[in-house]
Amino acid sequence: MFEIYHPPFTTEAEDTEIIVEKQGDDLIYKRLFRGDEERELVLLNNDGDIIINPIEPVNLPESITAFLMVDFKRSAMIRPGDKKKIYLKFPVEIGVFVTDKSRKNYEVIDVFTLNKIKYTLYGSHTQGMICRHWESDIYTEEPDTDNLYEGFIELEISNESNHQMEITKAIFNAYGMKLYFGDKRLGMKASMRIINKLLAETDFSTYPTTSRFKRSMELYTARKLAITSTKGIMEFGT
Repeated sequence: MFEIYHPPFTTEAEDTEIIVEKQGDDLIYKRLFRGDEERELVLLNNDGDIIINPIEPVNLPESITAFLMVDFKRSAMIRPGDKKKIYLKFPVEIGVFVTDKSRKNYEVIDVFTLNKIKYTLYGSHTQGMICRHWESDIYTEEPDTDNLYEGFIELEISNESNHQMEITKAIFNAYGMKLYFGDKRLGMKASMRIINKLLAETDFSTYPTTSRFKRSMELYTARKLAITSTKGIMEFGT
């Protein structure tokens, strides 16, 4: 499904079907789930291409937060001064964009997911923050994933504290996410700096996990939002 399409076209994955028809100078966009129409709109005076690709998984059912929390199914321990690379899974959301012929200008027209959506609170009720919630096991090598549902995060953990640390979760900021996909795979590369018992920092790399991957379009960039920080600050512990 993750392709560049020239209308008219129809594409289908799992129980979701996307249909784009030409009607004179206009385009008719439809998304159906199990045959029932979930979204339809008319793109007036538009002869551009349609791009479908994975996006930052924090947009549904609406823009509630920019943060993704990945809860570890098993805790991880890391010694002071150590570095270790692990892999986590994260949920996939899918963005549909319309672009002009130059493919330099694009706008999002639809966002959907095949996953169930859950949010949670990280930290205290008074000072904590709402996060999109996902649960993942810890993997020591790149896990198998279905890129319509899940991708993987290659996470390098660095313990800069003087204590052995137990890690039970990771908080990621969608403003810094750099998604790459290809070969039926979807991945991101990130880092976590553990500063002390209560403070850690996550960030993303602009380099793909493999040279065979290509960069996904970023919804936050397409929406032209002002970026204040790309880091995820974990000030209520790991």
